[in-house]
Amino acid sequence: QLPLVESGGGWAQAGDSLRLSCAASGRTFMSYAMGWFRQAPGKEREFVASISWNGGRTAYADSVKGRFTISRDNAKLTLYLQMNSLKPEDTAVYYCAAGSMSNWWKEYNYWGQGTQATVSS
Repeated sequence: QLPLVESGGGWAQAGDSLRLSCAASGRTFMSYAMGWFRQAPGKEREFVASISWNGGRTAYADSVKGRFTISRDNAKLTLYLQMNSLKPEDTAVYYCAAGSMSNWWKEYNYWGQGTQATVSS
């Protein structure tokens, strides 16, 4: 098991920034690639970004490329998502997940409970 807890969501206006964090409870965190996914009401879960176990590789959805940055600090067992130039369409519950580096949610074994990010126009 790898408990994951997201934080940092909240309210923002279009153009603002938010930084999400995902804290892991266990050093096995360092063995996994990590990903961020999001789900808006009435929509399917959507890939946002992923990062390899050592941070050497990253991948982004086209919709967030150039605006969002995924990073991790293995010493702190924490994953981050820096979200800049936010848009109303970024409004969703954001989930962090641990597993294999992929844009497919089924490749991830462990999930956090999610944190809501709401962007107003």
